[in-house]
Amino acid sequence: MYFTKFRHQILLVLITIAVSLFFWSTFYLNIPGKIGFNDVSLETLFANYDGPNYIVISKCFYDKSCIGPNFSLPLPLEYYPAHFPGYPLTIKFLNFFTTGPKAMIFSTLLGSILLSLSTYSLFKLFLSSKKSFYLSLLFIFFPARFLVLRVIGAPETWFLSFIILSLINFKKDKFLPSAIFASLALLFKTPAVLLGLTYLIYFFIDKRDFAQKFKKYIWYLLMPLTLFFIFLFYQNNIGNFFAYFHSGDNFHLNPLPYLVFISQQTWVNTIWLEDIIYIYLFGLIAIYYLFKKFKLDIITIFASIFILSTLLVSHRDISRYISPAYPFILLAFHKFFNKKEIKIILLLLIPAIILFAINHIAGNTAPIADWLPYL
Repeated sequence: MYFTKFRHQILLVLITIAVSLFFWSTFYLNIPGKIGFNDVSLETLFANYDGPNYIVISKCFYDKSCIGPNFSLPLPLEYYPAHFPGYPLTIKFLNFFTTGPKAMIFSTLLGSILLSLSTYSLFKLFLSSKKSFYLSLLFIFFPARFLVLRVIGAPETWFLSFIILSLINFKKDKFLPSAIFASLALLFKTPAVLLGLTYLIYFFIDKRDFAQKFKKYIWYLLMPLTLFFIFLFYQNNIGNFFAYFHSGDNFHLNPLPYLVFISQQTWVNTIWLEDIIYIYLFGLIAIYYLFKKFKLDIITIFASIFILSTLLVSHRDISRYISPAYPFILLAFHKFFNKKEIKIILLLLIPAIILFAINHIAGNTAPIADWLPYL
């Protein structure tokens, strides 16, 4: 009876765990090295950017006198405050039970499980249980860039989970839980400010009486309060309240869209950018379908703000920057993805997705000479 009621959620949890274990085991057994990739090991997975940076923070909490003598990553010490403390805190907690690198990927796995469940709950607000399960299952593998983020050290699984949980609670008029989850998202990554902007815009769209709205939306002041405490933490640990804004080559926003194609910044520096056009194409079409199907729903506004803001980013890895919009893009195209022939095509693409993920992980590593300080 229990399994029947929650069979979709249980299956999603089991599949999420199985996918992570599969990727971890391939690197542990050096299978990628045996089929033509660079010689790899489990340390290759641990060393994937920006995972080691978060382990460093979990050990030293931005203290330069701790980071400098103990860690040899070729990064300026001012760069670490670009990484917010939410994810390092989860690593710190799990580090009581295992070593730092393992604590990091176990944290990602827990976030990935939460993401699979929260995504399913989001889809169920609009679709049948069967279709919601399929879309949630699809999101474990596709888009391929997010699959990588599910198996390495990265805060996106937690970050997106809290965004989705905030939006779900908002739609249920549970404003306090919604504000708490939004604040937790901000604890993990700065783009959560776009969720705050979404609620601010919806405040003016909401047709309820001003006094009624004020009582409910005032809870979202927890978000700027969270940001204040993060900066206060920087002040106490680093001596610089605005350390985030002094973290070096960390800001990639432009005043105009599409400047990624003419940027000479460090994080672009290539002419091979055609794929970004296709990402923009699907993102903008998704906005159209979301407005067509759901009108001025809160998810339409959030997805639109996030996708449009990505047009202003100058970074080669746009597929990672736009990743918090992926569940909403899948929702926008749900009829397309639920077609039988499309399911077959996507199934045929799974080997390509797996090879892409292995290749990306094998080639995106930090040069770590000594793992002892990370343990």
